[in-house]
Amino acid sequence: MIGGAKLRVRFGFCSLAFILAAVVWFAGDLVRAQQLPPLESPKPLQSEQSEMPSLRVTTTEVLVPTLVEKRGGGVVYGLKPSDFILEDNGVPQKIRVQEEMDTAPVALVVAVELGGASVLEFDKLAKLGPLLDVFLSDPHSQVALVGFDSVPHLIQDYTHAGDQVNTELKQLQPGDGGAAILDTVNYGVTLLETQPKEFRRVLLLISEARDHGSKHTKPVQLIRKIGESDVLVLSVSFSPALAELAHDVKDSGEDRTMNMISALVMAVNAFKKNIAKEVAEESGGEYTTFTGDKRFEARVVDAAKHARNRYLITFSPSSPTPGLHTIRVRTAQDYGAHIVARANYWADGPQ
Repeated sequence: MIGGAKLRVRFGFCSLAFILAAVVWFAGDLVRAQQLPPLESPKPLQSEQSEMPSLRVTTTEVLVPTLVEKRGGGVVYGLKPSDFILEDNGVPQKIRVQEEMDTAPVALVVAVELGGASVLEFDKLAKLGPLLDVFLSDPHSQVALVGFDSVPHLIQDYTHAGDQVNTELKQLQPGDGGAAILDTVNYGVTLLETQPKEFRRVLLLISEARDHGSKHTKPVQLIRKIGESDVLVLSVSFSPALAELAHDVKDSGEDRTMNMISALVMAVNAFKKNIAKEVAEESGGEYTTFTGDKRFEARVVDAAKHARNRYLITFSPSSPTPGLHTIRVRTAQDYGAHIVARANYWADGPQ
């Protein structure tokens, strides 16, 4: 018994040391992230849009885009607030649901990788233009094109003319060996935040899975930025990671009631393994991969349709404790459906 007690004591000290090391590591990463110079923010672009029906969310509300898919394909329509259960750090919340899912115009930023092995995919990217028409079905919707290698840059400013974007996609030039995904997503979200709040703001990221060369954005910074925004990230990857993450944020949500430091550490580690996947799922978007032309086209079209078929759930946190919060969304009844919703949001505390 004495030997067993000593073993338990040693195990307790090891566990405590591991937790303290994780907290110290996180704090150091946050300090280093704050010391890095930020990317130059895109300049605000003047909007030609007139006043439109508002989907505005105030600073005290959290927007949770939610897709409810049937197992055999298709979307479950007609659900009301009473049909959903949303938990914030395990606590059920009072929610509101936007009744009409497909009325808001879309502000879309397409970010395509130009560095490294992406040149092998340029023939597919050249065919992307016509597929964007699904996003631009509303006459007020707009699209901008961003290219990136070790640095993101704006190729085409916001336009409703898909032909302009199509022309640019057909004359892409190879970049350096970088794939600065963290910096690019940060840049894209900032670019989308210049658009009217009532727009459904979407970032379509076409890249490999891992970041190479980001200098201005650390995972903690991007987790917070996505957690504070209402941007939906859709990732289509041509170089998926060799192994799936042990913790998939598309799971049933049974493992999401963790403390906020543990949630943040896990999110940071996941970003390092597959940034394209994590930025999508953190925002409530989707991650998919492709190999051939037809699969690529199908994935882009599916992403566009799903972006417009999400329920817009909002709630005012009952306990807006500062930090990263985990969200779980499920239906009150079992519809045999798969739910895709944002995994986290960032709270700065009571307003």
